[in-house]
Amino acid sequence: MTADDYTTLMKDELEDLAGHRLKALVSIEENKRRVARWYDKRVKVKEFADGDLVWKLILPIGTKSLKFGKWSPNWEGPYRISRSAPGNAYILETLKGVEFPRALNGKYLKNTTLVFGLMHETFKCR
Repeated sequence: MTADDYTTLMKDELEDLAGHRLKALVSIEENKRRVARWYDKRVKVKEFADGDLVWKLILPIGTKSLKFGKWSPNWEGPYRISRSAPGNAYILETLKGVEFPRALNGKYLKNTTLVFGLMHETFKCR
């Protein structure tokens, strides 16, 4: 095999390598879309409207009252959603109308209708 034949074969292999890389990239992107669809089917989206009553997770996670030990409450509230911020964040206020200074992510909130049931409507009106 001559040197010219060898270089042309190597160049052909490089072109084939680019094709293989493109196929691998397409395969990876398809797998990512498939995993995202699988994940999105199982995610429960929490959305709250202004004026909804919610429970707030006691943050930081892992702080327990020495008085109650492991039976310390995990949730506190109820609080009212004052307004929504971008990115599933909410600004809360107490039932007396005192607003929290910082927004809280929706994953740390739980709807009070799970706890109060029909009483939710009586608390919701201002």
